Amino acid sequence: MAPTTLIGEVTATTPQGRDPREQGYPIHICELLDTLAAPVFIERASLSDIEHVRKARRAVRKALEVQRDKLGYAFVELLSPCPTILRMDARGVTKFINEQMEKEFPLKRFRDNSASAQPIVREPSDFSLAALDEVFGCEDHACIEFQKDHEFTLKGVKIAGFGGQGVLSMGLALAQAAFGCGRAVSWYPDYGPEQRGGTSNCSVIVSGLPIGSPVVDHPDVLVAFNRPSLEKFASSVKKGGVILYDSLIGLFQAPEGVKAISVPATEIATEKGAHQEANTAKLGYQIQAGNLGLPKEAYSNAFRVTFAKKPKLIPKNLEILEAGAQAVRVLEMAARK
Repeated sequence: MAPTTLIGEVTATTPQGRDPREQGYPIHICELLDTLAAPVFIERASLSDIEHVRKARRAVRKALEVQRDKLGYAFVELLSPCPTILRMDARGVTKFINEQMEKEFPLKRFRDNSASAQPIVREPSDFSLAALDEVFGCEDHACIEFQKDHEFTLKGVKIAGFGGQGVLSMGLALAQAAFGCGRAVSWYPDYGPEQRGGTSNCSVIVSGLPIGSPVVDHPDVLVAFNRPSLEKFASSVKKGGVILYDSLIGLFQAPEGVKAISVPATEIATEKGAHQEANTAKLGYQIQAGNLGLPKEAYSNAFRVTFAKKPKLIPKNLEILEAGAQAVRVLEMAARK
């Protein structure tokens, strides 16, 4: 069945005929477009026979002239026969178009405002490097050249939680840190339609070589913001990998061969007077325990870039970042004793 299949018409997917109660009614594109103010020219024509083809030719020519003269949007819909699919001979399909299709889709010039329409003149687009740098706010020192490094081991990070917890922004900060070091990096978000409260996760890959796919199915590091995310992705972490999660989640038994670290990220952020920045604390213990091969200053520089338009937030976030890293150091020292 196609969007324009007639009511009662038998097709491979509607063997009993199209039923509007199940498959809906045929879609009338010209009528839909005619409800909009923008189109300049709208016409429905037919290719059923020579006489109709001549009229269709004139409609197409008119539409092309509208486009040529930059007068606006032009649309021509054609009723076109297909004897093979309809299993009819040429005479039969012509009769089908003229007597049945035209009843449902009447041939008509719905609109022609070409005489009154004014040409639309737009300035040519500038895709030069200088223009793009200006659009994206790039500066000379921000242009970092990627250098292949066969010695740098590819690392995959999965960050997961609820929407509104800073999951995606943490991934962006991590990606920015890797980019600042000249590494190949990808950031791949995955979230539901909800603006707040829905599931949300992102994959970040850091590599010394070009990245083939941005998807992380088996992360080296999992950062879980809540228990559902922890339970969903923990089993996918590689052997020898690390799971970082907030202590508010409670007790958690990590899979065999995987290290799990519980850190009071929310508590750290609250103590610093910014409870909403718990994701920054999590990035802090990512620095210490994630083992991504990035220098500490890369993360600090990433925050300066990320919050360039909100400079007042930089000192507080850097403070929380260091506190998160320090919390992991304390845990690691305690574990060695």
